[in-house]
Amino acid sequence: MTAPPLKPTVTEREARQVAEAAREQDWRKPSFAKELFLGRFRLDLIHPHPKPPEDDARRGEEFLAKLRDFCETQIDGARIEREARIPDEVIDGLKDLGALGMKIDTKYGGLGLTQVYYNKALAMVGTASPAVGALLSAHQSIGVPQPVKIFGTQEQKEAFLPRCARTDISAFLLTEPDVGSDPARLATTAVPDGDSYVLDGVKLWTTNGVVADLLVVMARVPVSEGHKGGITAFVVEAASEGITVENRNAFMGLRGLENGVTRFHRVRVPAANRIGPEGAGLKIALTTLNTGRLSLPAMCVGAGKWCLQIAREWSSVREQWGRPIARHEAVGSKISFMAATTFALEAVVDLASQMADEDRNDIRIEAALAKLYGSEMAWTIADELVQIRGGRGFETADSLAARGERAVPTEQLLRDLRINRIFEGSTEIMHLLIAREAVDAHLSVAGDLIDPDKSLGDKGKAAARAGGFYARWLPKLVAGPGQLPRSYSEFNPAGHADLSVHVRYVERTARKLARSTFYAMSRWQGRMETKQGFLGRIVDIGAELFAMSAACVRAEMLRAGGENGREAYQLADVFCRQARIRVEELFGRLWSNTDDIDGKLVKGVLNGAYTWLEDGVVDPSGEGPWIADATPGPSAKENVHRPFR
Repeated sequence: MTAPPLKPTVTEREARQVAEAAREQDWRKPSFAKELFLGRFRLDLIHPHPKPPEDDARRGEEFLAKLRDFCETQIDGARIEREARIPDEVIDGLKDLGALGMKIDTKYGGLGLTQVYYNKALAMVGTASPAVGALLSAHQSIGVPQPVKIFGTQEQKEAFLPRCARTDISAFLLTEPDVGSDPARLATTAVPDGDSYVLDGVKLWTTNGVVADLLVVMARVPVSEGHKGGITAFVVEAASEGITVENRNAFMGLRGLENGVTRFHRVRVPAANRIGPEGAGLKIALTTLNTGRLSLPAMCVGAGKWCLQIAREWSSVREQWGRPIARHEAVGSKISFMAATTFALEAVVDLASQMADEDRNDIRIEAALAKLYGSEMAWTIADELVQIRGGRGFETADSLAARGERAVPTEQLLRDLRINRIFEGSTEIMHLLIAREAVDAHLSVAGDLIDPDKSLGDKGKAAARAGGFYARWLPKLVAGPGQLPRSYSEFNPAGHADLSVHVRYVERTARKLARSTFYAMSRWQGRMETKQGFLGRIVDIGAELFAMSAACVRAEMLRAGGENGREAYQLADVFCRQARIRVEELFGRLWSNTDDIDGKLVKGVLNGAYTWLEDGVVDPSGEGPWIADATPGPSAKENVHRPFR
């Protein structure tokens, strides 16, 4: 066997081609968010708010009751934080409860919960211990169960799903020391050898990898006779000969996270363990994340709820200048933001989750927006709680308890939440991913016009195609129901806040957003993809509009069902008013910003023009390379793999 080059060298264009090939190219189902970015407000796709079938809701609520008791009596979050370990008995209890198989079908030994109740469970567990929540999420949202469920053969489902439902913990291995969001440079190889593949390489940040029994591994199969090659997904037994967990990584937060560095040296994997065809690994990973990403914002919802509770209780007893601090506007505005935003985050996650369960809409953009928006807003909520708590917010829970006060782990939550802006696609990558999907319709009809490799004939055909599309599309962006004062009157019931004004705003603003995107494409054409600041703001506006839509629809659902309707309307109203201010600011920054001069300054920084600005400090960093050597070969380190048994 002759392995291909260890570190593939790829151009920027080749990297984009790999990413593009991994995308789902077709839109076989409608998408509310996709239509929103095109200036079409398809309220009918989300209103009336979808609801789970009664039997699913009953089973879900029954499990949540058991899980709540377990969280309150068996999970000691403070102990996990101190010891940086999840105790074996907690894992055993989760297994007995069936929590490892929440999303796995009952015929394979799982609980068969819906996405809605799976996310509610993660939100609850995450408040007891974010590390436990991360373990369950990594196992079921992106680990072995989800890709095998979607892409696996019947034999693979029968072999692996029962194990994942009750006994085995799984992990997902994609990232490498020198490969993050650019998988075209993936260096781990899987060389065909008879009825097996031989894996070599190093994987970094393998969440659950330290304790996992089963792994989903992405590796590059070289092109050869009878083998298409490409990045491919495999299910690998973690105890296989040649696998070494070389390090258990330690982080700012999530101290109980079992995340490590895993080395593969001549690891033999049966061809029967390959998920899907060769070359389909990235598409499998991205498709898995379409719904898998919802677990992260679900835990952000849980964090928001807890922050709101602590802010309410603390701000009503802590007095300054003769009255509780909540009665002072500076603090009260923070609490208002926390309450309104938590309501919106839950609205976004529940709506996207229910849409995933119904499976009548394509939710790839909705899930990505939920992840992006949830991670950013939850971090801000937690930061505001630290500010409200003052010095106590900066103090650890153990220190508070040692001097006789309530052990509130505010600073821990801030540390734990910080990774969510990086996990499963950083905010910057999510901006680009969502922006690509948002302009998909434009590239489908006019992409050849800006492709330098296309012939004049292809460009001519694209011009004709684009002309027809825009002749039909652009006139529809001029006017719509958002300009009619009585549109969406169902969101203006007597005795409640008027949400119809916000729904009309979303409709009008969606058209404005689409016009702005079209203008930018006309202005920059092929350079559009380099305008990452502009694209990020476009996506952020879309995220706010989606959250406003979800909040209004949820408020109306609660009102119609007799569940705190008046209060829900008030929360939605305040959130929408706050969101509208952010949207208008983002629109202003589309065209009035420092993007160009920022770029010039960065060039100077990188060229060393401002090194004098760094004088007068010392660097406390240790020695060593910026990126660890990941040359394949046998491990020289002790194996720290320790599966729960």
